[in-house]
Amino acid sequence: MSNPVTAINGAQFAGMATVKDAGLQGMITLRGDLGSKPLMAAVKAATGADVPDRGRISRVADGAVAWMSPDELMLLVPYEVAQIKTAELAQALKGEHALAANVSDARAFFSVSGHGAREVLAKIAPVDFSCENFAAGDFRRSRTAQVAAAFWLEEDDSFRLVWFRSVGAYMFGLLSAAAHPKSQVGVY
Repeated sequence: MSNPVTAINGAQFAGMATVKDAGLQGMITLRGDLGSKPLMAAVKAATGADVPDRGRISRVADGAVAWMSPDELMLLVPYEVAQIKTAELAQALKGEHALAANVSDARAFFSVSGHGAREVLAKIAPVDFSCENFAAGDFRRSRTAQVAAAFWLEEDDSFRLVWFRSVGAYMFGLLSAAAHPKSQVGVY
């Protein structure tokens, strides 16, 4: 069996912000009634985090839960346990109208950090990344240069981004160009 690798295999670019492959990440899509007590308990058991409010991500040491839509969450767990956690969720939600799917190998996971991170993302996404409008724990699904994406801001002012794996190399190139020191426009 082959060893898992990321979409861009550890690549990174340093410019006005640092763009880098954030490594393998376990990701589980969970659809269902987000107000259901069995679903909330299953999410807590799988990640250690609570179901977040709309537009937010709940983080704990080894897991996180992101609000994707009124009936969808993205659970972040260590890559090595994603398959087991998906099976545990399915078992815990038996009898509930819910679906859990391990999408870890179908996604690419990046980070954009540094002083220019907000400007880099503002160039490619129709989102107000100002400090007043995008704070730590905020989570969005949007477009980044016509590619579907999900992203959030960590406590250390670094962003995490998720795309389909098939566009990983393209998005790395796009982010690297947006982070090039000569591309600075002074938005933030």
